[in-house]
Amino acid sequence: MALGIEERIAVAGLRRTRDRGRVLALLLDASRPLTHQELSRRLPDMDRVTLYRVLDALEGGGLLHRIQGAEGVWRYRAHAEETVGCPGGHPHFLCLRCGRMTCLTDQALPRVEVPEGAVVRNKQLVASGLCAACAATPDDED
Repeated sequence: MALGIEERIAVAGLRRTRDRGRVLALLLDASRPLTHQELSRRLPDMDRVTLYRVLDALEGGGLLHRIQGAEGVWRYRAHAEETVGCPGGHPHFLCLRCGRMTCLTDQALPRVEVPEGAVVRNKQLVASGLCAACAATPDDED
């Protein structure tokens, strides 16, 4: 049986709040990782600071992961219900024209050997270029 959004938040050890539920629902419905700005536009009644706090809490609870694009902007992606914590191990593709980022979950990140005793807290690989739609559109139509 699939868990509802409130149950997922509770299982993650987080307090269930309306804002957390709204953000998680929005990210689960999204077909790609979304920026804070994109989320903010879709949740106009939520202030910026609250949205950042909600995203931090959901990430801390293992319900989403964030990816930093080549331009330095973070994007957020909710995990599938069967995923506990960041699914990790996959690169992302960032379109430099439209800004859309895609999870490439069918591909693995290269293995990296770190110094003995070191603890990896984050790993990411972002390939960037033009998505198929932008590549099919001439530059002069930007």
